[in-house]
Amino acid sequence: MAKKILMVVTNHTTISDDHKTGLWLEEFAVPYLVFKEKGYDVKVTSIAGGEVALDPNSIEERAEWKEAEEELKNTAKLTKDDADGFDAIFLPGGHGTMFDFPDNETLLYVLQRFAEKGKVIGSVCHGPAGLVNATYADGTPIVKGKKVSAFTDDEEREMQLDQHMPFLLETKLREKGANFEGAEKWTDHSVKDGNLVTGQNPQSSKSTAEKVVDALEA
Repeated sequence: MAKKILMVVTNHTTISDDHKTGLWLEEFAVPYLVFKEKGYDVKVTSIAGGEVALDPNSIEERAEWKEAEEELKNTAKLTKDDADGFDAIFLPGGHGTMFDFPDNETLLYVLQRFAEKGKVIGSVCHGPAGLVNATYADGTPIVKGKKVSAFTDDEEREMQLDQHMPFLLETKLREKGANFEGAEKWTDHSVKDGNLVTGQNPQSSKSTAEKVVDALEA
């Protein structure tokens, strides 16, 4: 039986009046292709369903990404039913996730079920925004005491978007008890702690997905 992966992406499209955002294409397309190349079944969902907007700065014309992009034209809306029937969940980033991931009741429910069952949870760059409020049934943050990476506060400041964010992701993960591990800005860095896999930035998309595969094949 092929492993089944649930991918959840953002639908949020604006940071400020003059700054559009959305899903960061590489962080979706590269892991999607890693999973498909392994023969996994991939279901692509989004917080609101429908067509998913890309961060304009992430759009690249790459022939090998076309299959992945097609999946974004009409995504299923994430539902609580998605808590069952999958071996792993993967959260790509893009600044949009900072707005519609942290407090989405359905996503938090699904993540709790995955965590309680010891299933693989992967995310990259701003995708870990979905983890900041995710807890086990007893209220313990799922990142507490875990090695975690994500888009760093230094990277956010360099982009000059820190003042527009609802919170700084690295800081928030540390507040939730994560053992945050960041590397040099814009370098490939991903960490695996048991069945929790996280990556720092777009450059970490492939290594994060490969560590998810490692966790699934273990």
